[in-house]
Amino acid sequence: MTLPAPPLPAWLEKMVPFRRYVIEAGEYRNHVMEIGEGRPVLCVHGNPSWGFLYRKVAMALTGHPVRVIMPDLVGLGFSDKPADLAAHTLDHHIAWFGQLVDELDLNDVVLVVQDWGGAIGVGAMVDRSQRLTGLVVLNTALSEPKPDFKATAFHRFGRLPVVSDLAFRLLGFPQIALGVAQGDRSSIRGDVARAYRYPLRDRRHNLAPLAMTRMVPDSMDHPSIPALRRVGSFVRGYEGPAEIVWGDRDPVLGGARNHIARMLPKARVTRTEGGHFLQEEVPAEIANAVLRVAGLS
Repeated sequence: MTLPAPPLPAWLEKMVPFRRYVIEAGEYRNHVMEIGEGRPVLCVHGNPSWGFLYRKVAMALTGHPVRVIMPDLVGLGFSDKPADLAAHTLDHHIAWFGQLVDELDLNDVVLVVQDWGGAIGVGAMVDRSQRLTGLVVLNTALSEPKPDFKATAFHRFGRLPVVSDLAFRLLGFPQIALGVAQGDRSSIRGDVARAYRYPLRDRRHNLAPLAMTRMVPDSMDHPSIPALRRVGSFVRGYEGPAEIVWGDRDPVLGGARNHIARMLPKARVTRTEGGHFLQEEVPAEIANAVLRVAGLS
């Protein structure tokens, strides 16, 4: 069922000149933005952002025969926000996103993924492979880690008792400091930085950034590992058109580029000086990759 989108403050509304609506998909409602007509380009963000992250990519694709769809993951943006930390598992997010894809009835999809959007978006396509015909991979992880891996400092911090709860829930971390993950720190400041903080400004509903940080494995016994294995197996067997656009200055996932390239050996790799949220810094490079994968360039 499609419902009207919630109103936005004037300063934010002018930054997202898109069709906006809410989809009831299963247990939760998803806020969705889209622009254009044609082949669906489904853009999946990660933690702690929302569909706003893809606005520059969407505008760069304006005038081409594509329908750019930018949903907010459950718990983030203006989608419903579960009140229980335990609700946020990778399996649940994959199921929730899959329900959204089914409700939108998308076919011939070019999937664009970044951060947790990689495992969630691709994970939803594991059981819907007939809907997927193109893949554009940005800074993300698409498989289980190596057995001897070590969690990053950021993800170790997210598991510290009390301290992490205070930082994430009370202070609004990490959305208050997204610029530090960028190649150009000035790419997220002013109203842009404010736009990322705005949907999570209420401490009663800002659980997802902490929960999704803890979804990242800290051992091979972590509950996300089985789903990540399924995603990795799917990606390694994927034979459709694919491209990789990578922000080499990403302090979180920048070093994973070669691993992703080995998983998709036929994919063209575009290296950039972007950071983790490279959609803010190199939207034209991402849009060009989408057009090539879609056979429109």
